[in-house]
Amino acid sequence: MPTLIHMTAPTRTRMMSNFSRRSFLSASALTSVATLLPTGVLALNDVQAKTLVDKVVTDINRVIGSGKSLSGMISDFEKIFRKYADVNVIASSTLGADSRRLSSGQKKAYVLAFRGYIARKYGKRFKEFEGGRIEVKGARKVKSWHEVKSTAYLKGESPFEVLFLVSDRSGKDLFFDMVIEGVSLRLSERTEIGSMLDRRNGDINALIADLKKAG
Repeated sequence: MPTLIHMTAPTRTRMMSNFSRRSFLSASALTSVATLLPTGVLALNDVQAKTLVDKVVTDINRVIGSGKSLSGMISDFEKIFRKYADVNVIASSTLGADSRRLSSGQKKAYVLAFRGYIARKYGKRFKEFEGGRIEVKGARKVKSWHEVKSTAYLKGESPFEVLFLVSDRSGKDLFFDMVIEGVSLRLSERTEIGSMLDRRNGDINALIADLKKAG
């Protein structure tokens, strides 16, 4: 049986709306992210990659149907993100070249703030995911990662493709991006956070403080 997740069309629109003047950074995105992943022997196969995404979607469905308050759902979604996503890679990727100038303390604080920001931002959106579904289809190896393909079905819209990018190069099977109709959520957040950093004139500590309140 396919794995299902509920969503609404307004959610899809908002998830695709973060691109701005920094969108040119996406040109070599899927290739360049490989440089952020530790090297090692790849053991991940298509079945394992699909199994991971099945678990992600199943857990999100469980939270959506839990009847919890928004704050409770956000807390649960942060646990899902921490469990199944390569948070360190995603967080570093959203900073781009600026990630190289972080101290070890700043990097730890940034990853923690980023994780909370993502949980709040997308937790609110997942609460609205109703009246539709995503079906996980299959997986294939692409360069140094695996791509798990799924199809989203929304009321009143044509089905569209959703891809999860999965790697085991951090030592565990984790996803490091989600691509909706060719639009990378990781790069979308890179654009958003890049704009936030610009507004703070490159001040990493100010960005971290902003992320703790954003989302």
